[in-house]
Amino acid sequence: MDNKSYLVQLNGNGVHGKTTVTGKSLNGTEVNVKGVHGNAVRHVNVNGSLYPTKAKSRRQRWEVKPSEMANNTLNPIRAIVDGMELTPNPDKPMISLSIGDPTVFGNLPTDNAVLQALKDAIDSQKYNGYAPSVGYLKSRQAVANFYSCPEAPLEAEDVILTSGCSQAIDLAISVLCNPGDNILVPCPGFSLYKTLAVSMGIKIKLYNLLPEKSWEADLQHMESLIDERTSCLIMTNPSNPCGSVFSEEHLKKILKVASRHCVPILADEIYSDMVFPGCSCPSMASLSNDVPILSCSGLAKRWLVPGWRMGWILIHDRNDIFGSKIRQGLVKLSQRILGACSIVQGALESILNNTPQSFYNNTISFLKTNSEICFNKLCTVPGLNPVMPSGAMYLMVGIDINHFPEFKDDVDFTQQLVTEQSVFCLPASAFEYPNFFRIVVTVPEEMMVEACVRIREFCLRHHRPLSRDSNDLDQ
Repeated sequence: MDNKSYLVQLNGNGVHGKTTVTGKSLNGTEVNVKGVHGNAVRHVNVNGSLYPTKAKSRRQRWEVKPSEMANNTLNPIRAIVDGMELTPNPDKPMISLSIGDPTVFGNLPTDNAVLQALKDAIDSQKYNGYAPSVGYLKSRQAVANFYSCPEAPLEAEDVILTSGCSQAIDLAISVLCNPGDNILVPCPGFSLYKTLAVSMGIKIKLYNLLPEKSWEADLQHMESLIDERTSCLIMTNPSNPCGSVFSEEHLKKILKVASRHCVPILADEIYSDMVFPGCSCPSMASLSNDVPILSCSGLAKRWLVPGWRMGWILIHDRNDIFGSKIRQGLVKLSQRILGACSIVQGALESILNNTPQSFYNNTISFLKTNSEICFNKLCTVPGLNPVMPSGAMYLMVGIDINHFPEFKDDVDFTQQLVTEQSVFCLPASAFEYPNFFRIVVTVPEEMMVEACVRIREFCLRHHRPLSRDSNDLDQ
């Protein structure tokens, strides 16, 4: 008999071991297969031995290519910074005002209560295994209790724990959007939104923030961008990179735009409650009557532990617009990496309930003082236009680039600032907003003062008044 291959439907009963199962080949020949596990389709030859079928084609050489998702993934900050020639002045110690990590300089430690909560979780040895992909029920309930309010009540089932706020944003975009859809993103805005969306084949539409109005959203521009493929409006409050805080009135206007066009909101609220005295920062969900909201936040900024990678999504859907399918979608997506760190989850309830208010107050006081120092010193520097923040940990500074003819743009400006003064500020082109730069105000106070002195020296050296001819041209 020829040693040929046949496709056979096996009729086993799921018995393990040396079981013989009889089936029929496509031409009716009866064959035996040994050692199978239950009902299956196998390729066999007529004498009963299992073997793989011959491939229809064979690669002639190695050719392993990265996926389209990998090729389409680009971090705008890295793309710009990696292309800069950063050679600090060897005579001046480097001052980096570019990294959005409050722990870098060691002057903003987390509270002892936060550390003790983690130590207790470790010592309990209860959290060494896998947690459910959406998080321990007890930990989710703790987050729900912490953020629930009468205007926007939460239960444990409304909380998905994630590996940092960045994963929360990733899951929220992934569950709401398909390739070819578009999302509305603030400009300037956090670069991760674009990185995630473009890698998934989702288009970005940038709505303008207005520096002359303390970075309020241009609502008319925002609304003009919405079409039938707009699947999500991203709102960041308080703002990275601007440090701005939207008023309750402005938030309600944004909600009206979303409501008119039936567009859900992804609210990035990682800097929630990190606002300066005199400002209020209500959650988006507490002001919404009908717009469904996925609010993303975490421990990173307010509790000063970004490396602990603990974030969450709060599902606000009082009118059941998301329904069960969006919730189930978030659960399924969370299963891709099996959830957030179990030990930090074990500490979460204690962190939320036992961190003293004085810790939050001290952090905000420090950030406000540094922001005022930076703003007051730079607002008198010729050619610079700082915008005073109201929260978060950033300050944006405009550059009158026409007064600095040696430099073509903000990237060129900030690169030369490193070369001459060893001060690194992030060019705002990384946030799709040229001719500004962002300053992180988490450095020690004396370093903030020194950095501003150096920036002033740099600008005085390179600033040039506009010539009469250029003034005539402008008119």
